[in-house]
Amino acid sequence: MDVKKTENQTSLVFVINGEKFELSSVEPSTTLLEFLRTQTRFKSVKLGCGEGGCGACVVLISKYDPLHDRVDDFTASSCLTLLCSIHGCSITTSEGIGNSKQGFHPIHQRFAGFHASQCGFCTPGMCVSLFGALVNADKNNPPDPPAGFSKINVSDAEKSIAGNLCRCTGYRPIADVCKSFAADVDMEDLGLNSFWGKGDSKDEKIGKLPQYDRDRDRKNIEFPMFLKEVNHDLFIASEKHCWHKPSSLQELQRLIELNHRNEIKMKIVVHNTAMGYYKDREGYDKYIDISGISELLKIKKDQSGIEIGAAVTISKAIEVLREENRSDFISDFVMILEKIADHMNKVASGFIRNTASVGGNLVIAQKNKFPSDIATILLAVDSMVHIMTGSKFEWLALEEFLERPPLAFESVLLSIKIPCLETIKSEPLAPRSRFVFETYRASPRPLGNALSYLNAAFLVQVSSCKDTDGTMIDTCRLSFGGFRNKHAIRAKHVEEFLAGKLLNVRNLYDAINLLTATATTIIPQDETSESAYISSLAVGFLFQFFNSLSDSSARITNDYLNGYTHLPSVKASDIKENQNQATLLSSGKQVIVAGSEYSPIGEPVMKSGAALQASGLFRIKF
Repeated sequence: MDVKKTENQTSLVFVINGEKFELSSVEPSTTLLEFLRTQTRFKSVKLGCGEGGCGACVVLISKYDPLHDRVDDFTASSCLTLLCSIHGCSITTSEGIGNSKQGFHPIHQRFAGFHASQCGFCTPGMCVSLFGALVNADKNNPPDPPAGFSKINVSDAEKSIAGNLCRCTGYRPIADVCKSFAADVDMEDLGLNSFWGKGDSKDEKIGKLPQYDRDRDRKNIEFPMFLKEVNHDLFIASEKHCWHKPSSLQELQRLIELNHRNEIKMKIVVHNTAMGYYKDREGYDKYIDISGISELLKIKKDQSGIEIGAAVTISKAIEVLREENRSDFISDFVMILEKIADHMNKVASGFIRNTASVGGNLVIAQKNKFPSDIATILLAVDSMVHIMTGSKFEWLALEEFLERPPLAFESVLLSIKIPCLETIKSEPLAPRSRFVFETYRASPRPLGNALSYLNAAFLVQVSSCKDTDGTMIDTCRLSFGGFRNKHAIRAKHVEEFLAGKLLNVRNLYDAINLLTATATTIIPQDETSESAYISSLAVGFLFQFFNSLSDSSARITNDYLNGYTHLPSVKASDIKENQNQATLLSSGKQVIVAGSEYSPIGEPVMKSGAALQASGLFRIKF
């Protein structure tokens, strides 16, 4: 195959803050951050952690979707985004949102007025994260919010900066800025700022805030028409390396075969977020971008389950799993899909989920023992993976895939399938069996880019027992993961013990003892106290899951663990659906009583240059 096909695009075309760039020669390993900092005047992005964990380099990427004839806007870490991957995209940095020449954006002004910026290093990234959340919220259907507000709600506004770290300001004023754009905000919950005077009414406070204009935002990031016509079959070459972006699976097969035969070092990428965790220092001759292959982007839903292409982003997968129109699925399966989506939403941060692919997450979990939450929760629901090796295709159980040696360079993960569950058939007058599913994770932070100490997912099938009027555990799958030197694994000893037993205190107590005794076969052991802590988490998760299935009158208490031996059975009617708990928002009060004797000392004065910091135009070199 002649990889330099004449119909391929041979120059890289993109737009940054309305300014067109066209490059004919690019080093494929160049990141967007590196290009912005060294080749443009847009310096608001900063190199912080270099791992996608701090948000100082966040930009907004706008990409045309020809299939749905729409422009998708999403935030991303520019430190992990390879420059060649933004071909045909429009990039917006904090300078593009607003600046001193064209006028600051209300986000910049409110960051300054709420005293939410000190050194200014991380502030532009936060502004872009919030801006991206506002832009996407305003795409939602009516009703329209009051003038000056966005369609975003308080909870989502606060979560928009969950992955952005600030080391000096403190998060209360930053959270206040985010929440101030939501129509459902409680004005009394917002802290000290330089906009409001003592005794101002709610309407006066709203009027004094820098007004948010949705129409202006749409105009600021208006997608250039010429980018819609860009040919995405890309071939770019530098002096030593090249970048390919095949558009079909057949073309990918030919590239892999050619490179394997010539022993060329090749790297397959979707959006390169794996570099945030796995510092791959090996040099490559060729980069193959598979993010444009339609077969890897498909999402197929039928009565057998849901199949998700390997190149589908985590954010897109969450959106699909949460879709309400699933009349073909049984209610238990819908519940499982929603809880998988809820757990995925805790993985990494928004600007990582927007670009990280589901398939890439599983590949590095298998290859590099990445502590993947996604591998754990998919393992519990008996997921399958579709693998291509040369011209050979095969379906594997995820469990078998994780236990195999790392995928060879000629092998590609194509898709992941979550199979629809089938309930055990019962007599017409007897209650049918049903599934109960829950996921858990313990991490340094509940939100943001924090890897878990331990994650777990439990799926059990239960049915009524006529003889005892209790609940029988028909089958169960108990998976644990999050280990740094081992892939996700099932606790099969405990599964086999619980299968076919009544759900009661004695059996749960024995299951916990068995899990503790066999922990070495599940949880990696070391000479530190970490293994003991992780083992205690595993026991705690198991106890919490089964104990939550019973009502308050039959639940196991600490008294039993301390020697109490009453063994109540749990009735099938006692099992209840787990309800989503309300999200707790940060809240605080800051009251300063300033006298007139030393005026203006004590009055809230806006920091000079704060708006410049927020827009990224402050001339301190970072």
